[in-house]
Amino acid sequence: MDTRISPEHEALRKTVEDFARQEVAPVIGDLYEREEFPYEIVAKMGRMGLFGLPFPEEHGGMGGDYFALCLTLEELARVDSSVAVTLEAGISLGAMPIYRFGTEEQKRQWLPKLTSGEALAGFGLTEAGGGSDAGATRTTAKLDGDSWVINGSKCFITNSGTDITAAVTVTAVTGQKADGGKEISSIIVPSGTPGFTVSKKYSKVGWNCSDTRELSFSDVRVPAENLLGERGRGYAQFLRILDEGRIAIAALGVGLAQGCVDECLRYVREREAFGHKIGTYQAIQFKIADMEARVHTARLAYYHAADKMLRGEPFKREASIAKLASSNAAMDNSRDATQIFGGYGFMNEYPVGRFYRDAKILEIGEGTSEVQRMLIARELGL
Repeated sequence: MDTRISPEHEALRKTVEDFARQEVAPVIGDLYEREEFPYEIVAKMGRMGLFGLPFPEEHGGMGGDYFALCLTLEELARVDSSVAVTLEAGISLGAMPIYRFGTEEQKRQWLPKLTSGEALAGFGLTEAGGGSDAGATRTTAKLDGDSWVINGSKCFITNSGTDITAAVTVTAVTGQKADGGKEISSIIVPSGTPGFTVSKKYSKVGWNCSDTRELSFSDVRVPAENLLGERGRGYAQFLRILDEGRIAIAALGVGLAQGCVDECLRYVREREAFGHKIGTYQAIQFKIADMEARVHTARLAYYHAADKMLRGEPFKREASIAKLASSNAAMDNSRDATQIFGGYGFMNEYPVGRFYRDAKILEIGEGTSEVQRMLIARELGL
């Protein structure tokens, strides 16, 4: 595998790096403290074409690939993870299911506004009693004439309640399979549909500028043609989406871990203790060296997973390895960065404080670290 970045990818990476430093960094701390969704930043990312990166031009996209998205997420997360995950979820969890499994009519209806960043969509999978057991879906959808009638609830759904959220794709039990198991299908539910209630934002430990909410469905009626993909294939479809999404989240985790290194390098060259810059002390040097090694290893892991995906080869194991390695790196690096900054690292006004708060969810979302180990072991035949 060639890990060199093409000139086109490098130009994109540099553009996003500059955007993150010049447009995101100066304002995100204040937005984070107020727990405000970054509407202006999202609009700017939309105008840059970032929401359309991996989609073809015929659907309003930029004609790029999934690796371009990963590079973008890494650069954004070096500055802030809330902005990065808003883009990640808007693409991987919002638009991608429609692109992968939608009819041509559904693609024409939804993709232009999603790929332009004009609108966002959510991915309604998780339920309060399910967690990692995505197959424990209790939300139901019954076909009544030419409509689906949906009842149930979802939790921890990203981009589901913003002013520009257009729809949420939800999994629901639509019947029983021949073997007695649940028939789970995916259905697009437009925002504002009667009976579809979006709760107020969660109060979260991190990702404070990201929109995350609980959803409830009480006799929500949507057209039968809102079925996404084949009936009964909803669970399999979402597993495919999660496999891809783990590579994107791995890139985000690498960005956060790299951001910790960036901030520490700046700090240790300025901070003095006992008459010397603290960067001259070997204890600090070794800690930062370990941080850089974690970033490098995790980055290679997600590069490899993305490469296999783009080649059309099986990539489930590599995606899980990348997600596990990057979330570990993010958590370890944010802890070490906070320690290097000392008391300042415990202050929210410093980026490493935000990084520390944001890192933990990377070990939980898009499949916990325990789930990743299960998947890796299964791919090894255990």
